Amino acid sequence: MAANRQRGERAGLTREHVLDTALSLVDRKGLSALTMRALGAELGVEAMTLYHYVPNKNALIDGIVERLFTAVHPAEPGGDWQGHLRRYAHDLRAVLLRHPYLLPAVNRPVVTPAALDAAEAGLRMLTDAGFELGAALDALNALTLFVLGHAAAEVAIGPEGPTPTDAERHPLLVEAVETLAGIDDANRFTFAVDAMIAGFDVIR
Repeated sequence: MAANRQRGERAGLTREHVLDTALSLVDRKGLSALTMRALGAELGVEAMTLYHYVPNKNALIDGIVERLFTAVHPAEPGGDWQGHLRRYAHDLRAVLLRHPYLLPAVNRPVVTPAALDAAEAGLRMLTDAGFELGAALDALNALTLFVLGHAAAEVAIGPEGPTPTDAERHPLLVEAVETLAGIDDANRFTFAVDAMIAGFDVIR
């Protein structure tokens, strides 16, 4: 193991580089293609070398998910909680849509220190703004799960979606398609996020 570790160090590996390369591999070939052997080949090292940076494949996937959640704008103590939640939701959606193959893994519990740090900062910001701890955690969970579900639906349905054509039976749906009323995914997402945050303010 020591020899493997030295080879990895000489190759200039870091945990961040390993995770970013794994994410790139998933983006190109899908989550099922991610193995320690395939990742080692991408990095030009033996698969055993990678265990110095991640103990197993589950930890590797947890680390990739961490990279997604820590890519969004961080919460700031005493900051504008409504503005932060809007940025968080829109940033997270954008990250997820850039990495659609990782969506099946994103529902994993947050377990890495960096991801937990981001969650702790969000909770601190909300409790400083007057939320009870339970309500703050509920708000973060509700918003995060909505973003995950919306992004997954966007990827699964695609930009077109179903197109009703029977104007007599479904006049409002046909009108919506023709006028683009309520059809744009980004506008629909913004509407829902704003409504959720308004509701959170009432609870606060």
